[in-house]
Amino acid sequence: MKLLETIKEGAKKFGQKFLTSNKKQKKRGPAKAEPADGDELSMTQKLESVPVHESAYHRSHAPHHQSRLDKLVEKYPKLAFLKIIIPDKQSWIRRFWRRYNLSRILAIAVAGFVLFTAAYLFYLAKTTNVSDLQDALKSSTVIYDRKGKEAGTLMGNKGTYVELDQISDDLEHAVIATEDRTFYKNHGINYKRFVLAILTAGHFGGGSTITQQLAKNAYLSQEQTVTRKAKEFFLAVELNKKYSKKQILTMYLNNAYFGNGVWGVEDASQKYFGTSAANLTTDEAATLAGMLKGPGIYNPLYSTENATNRRNTVLQNMVNAGYLKEADAKSFKAVDMSSRLQDTYSGKDEKYNYPSYFDAVVNEAINKYGISEKDILNNGYKIYTELDTNYQDGMQTVYADTSLFPTSPTDGSSAQSASVAIDPSTGGVRSLVGRLNSTDNPTFRAYNYATQSSRSPGSTIKPLVVYSPAVTEGYDIDEDLPNTVQDYDGYAPSNYGGIESEKVPMYQALANSYNIPAVYLLHEMGVDTAFDYGKKFGLNMDKVPKNLGVALGGSVTTNPLEMAQAYSTFANGGVMNESHFITKIETASGKSVVEYKKASSRVVSKSVSDKMTSMMLGTFSNGTAVSANAYGYTMAGKTGTTETSFNEDLIGDEWVIGYTPDVVIAQWMGFEHTDENHYIIDNYGASDNVFSQTASYILPYTKGTEFTQKNAYASDGQDLTYDASNKNSSSNSDESKGIIDKIQDAADDAKKKVDKAVDDSGIVEKAKDAWNTIKGWFE
Repeated sequence: MKLLETIKEGAKKFGQKFLTSNKKQKKRGPAKAEPADGDELSMTQKLESVPVHESAYHRSHAPHHQSRLDKLVEKYPKLAFLKIIIPDKQSWIRRFWRRYNLSRILAIAVAGFVLFTAAYLFYLAKTTNVSDLQDALKSSTVIYDRKGKEAGTLMGNKGTYVELDQISDDLEHAVIATEDRTFYKNHGINYKRFVLAILTAGHFGGGSTITQQLAKNAYLSQEQTVTRKAKEFFLAVELNKKYSKKQILTMYLNNAYFGNGVWGVEDASQKYFGTSAANLTTDEAATLAGMLKGPGIYNPLYSTENATNRRNTVLQNMVNAGYLKEADAKSFKAVDMSSRLQDTYSGKDEKYNYPSYFDAVVNEAINKYGISEKDILNNGYKIYTELDTNYQDGMQTVYADTSLFPTSPTDGSSAQSASVAIDPSTGGVRSLVGRLNSTDNPTFRAYNYATQSSRSPGSTIKPLVVYSPAVTEGYDIDEDLPNTVQDYDGYAPSNYGGIESEKVPMYQALANSYNIPAVYLLHEMGVDTAFDYGKKFGLNMDKVPKNLGVALGGSVTTNPLEMAQAYSTFANGGVMNESHFITKIETASGKSVVEYKKASSRVVSKSVSDKMTSMMLGTFSNGTAVSANAYGYTMAGKTGTTETSFNEDLIGDEWVIGYTPDVVIAQWMGFEHTDENHYIIDNYGASDNVFSQTASYILPYTKGTEFTQKNAYASDGQDLTYDASNKNSSSNSDESKGIIDKIQDAADDAKKKVDKAVDDSGIVEKAKDAWNTIKGWFE
């Protein structure tokens, strides 16, 4: 109680003291009325009567505080947010900020964020395998075939790797004097410049050390951001721990870019001065060192003036660093740049032997395994694949003969085509060609029709979404189906050429690719059935309209790789294995990066698969693929065509898919853009011919496993038009000659029909007239 009384008394005296002071300052306002005798001011009243005095400290410091902030924001506009964090002294934000201790909360939040970010970046640096960098820079990425033999290489951003003793001392000195004068003393970081770069969001500071530049070139992008700078910091620390200074400098000089597609000092020396890195003169060394800042700006092939000025700057840096005498520098500055230039660079020793296949491998590594293109090209990986070079060589041989492919009747441009061969037992892609002329001046990761296109499958979809579910639901393969036009609420599909007949057995309907029976079956089973099976076979059915047209491929899009995978189900007893190119990826030192894990699913039972194969054997023996056979081999499969939107007698896409128990080959042919100037008139069976030749190259290299299923035609007691087991059916026999004559007669008849349809439509003449008009504009 005594303590409380003491506090009250002290407060009373404190209030009275300031009341007295207030009376003396009349100028600040009228005096307040004194309390009557006997009245006592409450403590609150007394304190409220005390005038507010601005301290001398605030009077002298507040304006300076604001002006400093204004000046800082004026110099660095990106720091304008500080005006919100540090508001005007008298503002309500300031009062609110103080009341809830937001400054303390913000400080804790910022500190936490910084610590978390630093920990994350430190983790990235620690988990980045810097120990493999030297091996990676020395090695090219190698692609191996399925037997483990080297099939090709990817050079990426690499040149000829040389050790430091094969690089002139002048170049070493020029680089250190210009890029990082404290290189041999620092710990991989220039701390002053790094902090400035962070504080100014990466826009100031610059001047990364050689170690930081190596980290950036080897692992990071070239963007100027705080995040990239921070990553660079931690990686540089790790590199400095792992490697000696000479090793770091060697890697840096071999991994630096010098313009014109040239990487590394050895190739740059050959490109610009026609000599090795070991034999560079001092002025040549200074020129190359100067190009590191901007290989486009200071390139002597682009601007000798810029290159000369930059060279002279580097020479002066060498003088200032003590590597060169002033007099020597003066004489080197006088050297005419043009007199030094000489190009003896022969290019990269890259073996991109199978462009389409290698492109697909790179795409799979990127899209499936998340490895960046930069890492694939530059990290010296060992990529093991399913490639069979015998298959691939044969396929590329066929596709190199452009005379085999149809051309536009108006401008003569060639149709495109793509082909894929996979092993049905594993899903491994054995060979692939993604476009015509893929081996002539190949473009890295060019558009690949085998894996990236979206084309209508035509009748090749029938075994997947119609006949497989029909057999599964109990339809017999010799069950009779209607083959006259049926009307389904206004949808009345017809067969190609308007052919109609009495009921036909299912196997014959499939082999001859009749449309009417296929649509009839789907109508009986329900459209949802087709969608369920399409998805099971790996097709994308998400945006396909649910109607009977799906039985003929309407609105469905796919590519040869997807179709090869789908048909592998029939070659593998009803089980579909995921198609893939890569089996494993290792680092340059042999550490595992990727290991393929087999993925498979049972789509149909073995019984259904066998019945489907029995029917599809008929496609190649008696149906639409007779002329696509590889002589002496038995195949099963399906063909498909799509008609153009402007003339149902002209072809937009052609498919041939054939398989044995050992291999599935899927081939597509068509123009990139089908229009009235670009369509296929398949007078001579170009698609069949290309498939036949491709299969003839591939099949001799398979195991030669024979079908255990019997051809449905033979089971029904019918003769086979083509029978590979018939040793007498040689090209010289009368029977074979008769078959060939029949095929030729059929082709001639088809040609006449198509020619008549084209003539009647007048499309060719109209297209030619339009083409001549266009050509006339440029004559």
